[in-house]
Amino acid sequence: MSRPYRKRNVISEWRSTIAAAQAGDRQALDELVEGWLPLVYNVVGRALNGHADVDDVVQETMLRAVGNLGSLRDPDSFRSWLVAIAVRQIRDRARRSQPARLDESAAHEAGDFAELTVLRLQLAGQRREVAEAVRWLDGEDRQLLSLWWLEVTGELTRRELAAAAGISRQHAAVRVQRVKERLETARGIVRALDGACPGLRELTARWNGRPDSVWRKRLARHIRGCGYCGDTPEAVVPAERLLVGIALVPVPVGFTLSLAFGGKTATAATAASVGWSAKVMAALAQPAVAVTAGATLVAGGAYVVTQPPDGPPTAKAPLASSAPREPSLALPVTPTSTPSPPVSPAPSRKAELYGTVVDAVEPAPDPNAVPGALPHRPESGITSTWGAKAVMQHRGEAVTLSGRGYVLVRWQISPQSRPGTLVMPAWTGLKGELFHVASGGGRRMDDTTGPDTTGMGSPATGYTVLPDGTQQMWQNEYFYLDGSVTLHQNERGADYGVIVFPSTWEAADKDVRTGPDQGAIRYGLVRDTGGDDTPVPQHLTRSTPADAATVPQESRV
Repeated sequence: MSRPYRKRNVISEWRSTIAAAQAGDRQALDELVEGWLPLVYNVVGRALNGHADVDDVVQETMLRAVGNLGSLRDPDSFRSWLVAIAVRQIRDRARRSQPARLDESAAHEAGDFAELTVLRLQLAGQRREVAEAVRWLDGEDRQLLSLWWLEVTGELTRRELAAAAGISRQHAAVRVQRVKERLETARGIVRALDGACPGLRELTARWNGRPDSVWRKRLARHIRGCGYCGDTPEAVVPAERLLVGIALVPVPVGFTLSLAFGGKTATAATAASVGWSAKVMAALAQPAVAVTAGATLVAGGAYVVTQPPDGPPTAKAPLASSAPREPSLALPVTPTSTPSPPVSPAPSRKAELYGTVVDAVEPAPDPNAVPGALPHRPESGITSTWGAKAVMQHRGEAVTLSGRGYVLVRWQISPQSRPGTLVMPAWTGLKGELFHVASGGGRRMDDTTGPDTTGMGSPATGYTVLPDGTQQMWQNEYFYLDGSVTLHQNERGADYGVIVFPSTWEAADKDVRTGPDQGAIRYGLVRDTGGDDTPVPQHLTRSTPADAATVPQESRV
């Protein structure tokens, strides 16, 4: 077990460890990651205020640091270099995120780093006040605060803070001063909310209890003009003096272990993952992996080698747990070389009950095979909790759809951002019926020809790999819903996004009939038979599990 980096006050003490790790010493690499993980966790956790994406950003930071360790020329700059990587990953996450709202459920699911700080370090008084004030800051201010916090506690120097933020030391001084002023305003809000001002109680009667910039301005305006709220019963200690007494928040027991152990409890996962870091680092230190940086690091013991230099990998088992799979009842689609009319089921074929036919792996149809007619099911329209378009790019995001009609799910695969094994979305809480009726968008994701098409990846970008038994998705997938259901984004490992639109039969029919002569790579595919033997999606359930990524691949609904 390595000593935590806080016990090593001089970065030069890490020179030999860094040099050994760069030379391929697995034990040194293990020690480096284990020793510096708390620093990265605190930078990211405070900057994102404990959002559910913290695990992913920490994971990506450590992966990039390991993959680029050989490019570090000066070991003395390792700390600022590592923190700069973390800040870039935080900013990349912000750019990928939509500026849209979080719904109530997502807000409650996201952890609060201020609350974790208070609980884990047992803070009280004005130190507790400072930790709780952080939640009132905007995202950009929290990014800088996470660095300044580490500066005043001795973990970073001002030079390292400026380097990590990508600004000059003079500019850093100006920005830190502004953050200090906003933090003091937020402290005043926390104190006032703990008080008993009648005017403040009346003002906050319509407040939902979640800090945001609008309410920060309203409450600050009230405090400035209120003698009751502005009267501080005790001397206010400067924030930097309080921050010195707030230690690093320890990396939580079982940190991200549920990602690798299929949702087991932290205790069980911890017991099963003794020595996880050594295993992960050993895999990453292998030359074939180090050269391509083609491994997805999941803190807790799972790693997926995804980018061998000579070609795409074969499908691996899913990271999320799933129930034993039964043989699929779906019929394979046989490629044809010429357009063919829709084939009616043979009279002797036994009718399948709804939900007993599940999506299955299928060969790609001939690109020039015009699909049969898409049956027109009754439609009265679909409503979505995200409105006209749900853009889900991060694990934990979900959209609930209700009504009778067609739904389009458009895939965005990003192996150049983060390759690896893809954990599929899941449909939960189904009431009524949900069919997978058609595929379109001009290509399957495994198509590797045509303009600007990389499919599931390339040797240059890495590969996105489907778990074994997963049906190949097309760029546009169409579903028919009669009832209500919730679709969850389960991104873990490979980076991807899904955009969900309420659609129509007319739009779906037009999409699947857009062929190569109209700029597409291939025609689409009609899956709808017009009956209950139309397949239902994989990862579909009528239950509402706590972790949607645990929904079995071939549920019966």
